[in-house]
Amino acid sequence: MTIRSLTRSLALAAIVTATLSTTVPGATAAERPQARLQRDADAITALGVTGVQARLATSDGGNVTAVSGVADLTDPRPVSADGHFRIASVTKSFVATVVLQLVGDGRLSLDDSVERWLPGVVSGNGNDGGAITVRHLLQHTGGLHDDYPDYISADDFRQHRYDSYTPEQTVARAMGHRPDFRPGEHWSYGNTGYVLLGMIIERVTGQPWHAEVRDRIVRPLGLDHTFWPGTSPTLPRPHARTYQSFKAGEPAVDVTEQVGPGTNGEAGLVSTTADLDRFFGALLGGRLLPPAQLAQMKRTVPVSKEFRKLMPRARDGLGLFSRPLSCGGRYWGHEGGDAGWITASAVTADGRRSVTVSLSGVHAPSEDDVLRVEQAMSRLVDDALCGRPATRS
Repeated sequence: MTIRSLTRSLALAAIVTATLSTTVPGATAAERPQARLQRDADAITALGVTGVQARLATSDGGNVTAVSGVADLTDPRPVSADGHFRIASVTKSFVATVVLQLVGDGRLSLDDSVERWLPGVVSGNGNDGGAITVRHLLQHTGGLHDDYPDYISADDFRQHRYDSYTPEQTVARAMGHRPDFRPGEHWSYGNTGYVLLGMIIERVTGQPWHAEVRDRIVRPLGLDHTFWPGTSPTLPRPHARTYQSFKAGEPAVDVTEQVGPGTNGEAGLVSTTADLDRFFGALLGGRLLPPAQLAQMKRTVPVSKEFRKLMPRARDGLGLFSRPLSCGGRYWGHEGGDAGWITASAVTADGRRSVTVSLSGVHAPSEDDVLRVEQAMSRLVDDALCGRPATRS
């Protein structure tokens, strides 16, 4: 999730000016937050995003929704407020929760080495699974070089969009490189560590990571629209279509139908804004982890200077990022960027107020464009969680 990788992920062409909105049934008390949410969603489509859906879950159990843009460039229909989308790296928060549940059950320790659970898997070229702990993997401090599959052109996408990768194949790519730094010495966002966490979950439980996510999180919380699609390239309806331009000036490509590389714990779940709000609210509200493990999850370290360009004053916990709110305090959550989809979920520290925004199709050919999209998403999150527009300097 460096600027370079986000530039690729966010470089999805199509500037659409049409905006549509939903209203919240019932009480007029929801009108003001809905107007703010709508304004902030419209500000994102004004930057070139094809479609936006956003949902705020309030402390009184209410929901405020807003949509902007269109769901399909060839048949301009409204974006659904209940649309399905690939949540990409937001999946990491689910995986981290399962790992910490296993820690709470006494079946795993944050200080366990990768070598203990996956002997011989992290080795060669200076990589040492005996020196990398579960905590390092969760917090992006393991130092592994991330050699992650990615589409490099429209032709590459068309040729490989149905390809799938085993965890072993993804890890083997990383093992072809020397580590970027010694474990614990620095921080660098990556995906390979979470692929390894998925493998560790399976070694500990005997079930794939996504089955543990289903049994431990999805079913208990009633997240009826959250699932692992496996190698299926399609999404259930309703959903927006999404687009990517692989090179500035080239026509946009519809990339909605794809398997994608992120299926092994680092990414891969499909969800909705309502389900993600419920998950993060339950997590920070103490319904998924014992207090000791939730406290561990919230122990943060500084992120890299490059990452702070995208997310100013962010700190990284275990599967969660933390950022300050303009109204005081900090919020917790995660972002995810896949070919076509950009997602941000955030929740207040007490779990009582949460917001999720999903973007489909972004025009971001330069780093400056990427930053503008990130800033607009951050503004929506801050306004929603603070319950008022933030003061801008």
